Amino acid sequence: MKALVLLHGWGMNPAAFDALHARLAPHFDIHMPALPGYAASPRCEPYTLGNLVSAVAASAPERCAVAGWSLGGQVALAWARALPHQVERVALIATTPCFVQRGDWSCALAADVFDAFAEGLDQSRKTTVNRFISLQAQGDAKAKYVSQQLRAALERCAEPDAKTLKDSLNVLRVTDLRSDIAKIGQDVLVMHGERDRLVPVGAAEYLNRALPHGRLVSLRGAGHALCISEPSRVGHLMHEFF
Repeated sequence: MKALVLLHGWGMNPAAFDALHARLAPHFDIHMPALPGYAASPRCEPYTLGNLVSAVAASAPERCAVAGWSLGGQVALAWARALPHQVERVALIATTPCFVQRGDWSCALAADVFDAFAEGLDQSRKTTVNRFISLQAQGDAKAKYVSQQLRAALERCAEPDAKTLKDSLNVLRVTDLRSDIAKIGQDVLVMHGERDRLVPVGAAEYLNRALPHGRLVSLRGAGHALCISEPSRVGHLMHEFF
């Protein structure tokens, strides 16, 4: 049975994949590691994208397919680039190569909005995480359900400490994978909600153009948390792809 690794996003944990896991488990050997510092897993030092890749790669099978959501998708892309002998194929869920706007990159959150969010984390971890849950659900046709399920997922695992949240948020701030995208030789499935309010669909369209072997599927009515709002559709797409 093919090994499939699922990587969660910022502020979340592997429980966010429970509904997706139920649909894929009959067909794949599923691995759902917590990113370093999340769900009581050991931290990595320094807390960088490269070290996140090293941590998840070390615990993964020698050969595997990888699916990443948001921050987890950035880890998946960097992993595929660094260790192509290990990563067979990649599926991206609501992923961007660059989360924050730059002078030559507009398909992202404005830097001042991101900074205000980060400052909120210093003041209240709980309030900031709840705000992030609301942003992930915003625009989704099932927004209320998505919010409820994301909060329930948080309760099923140990909370990350404030330092891990801040350090992993900084990974989102500084990461820009655009120069690496054309060097990723694996087949990549890009799944994106057309109503995503955190990561504009333009980022997915960029990935589709820049990846040598990319395929974009836009999900109507969905926001940022596709694995929560559309586990059947996402599961079907991943089953076919992998």
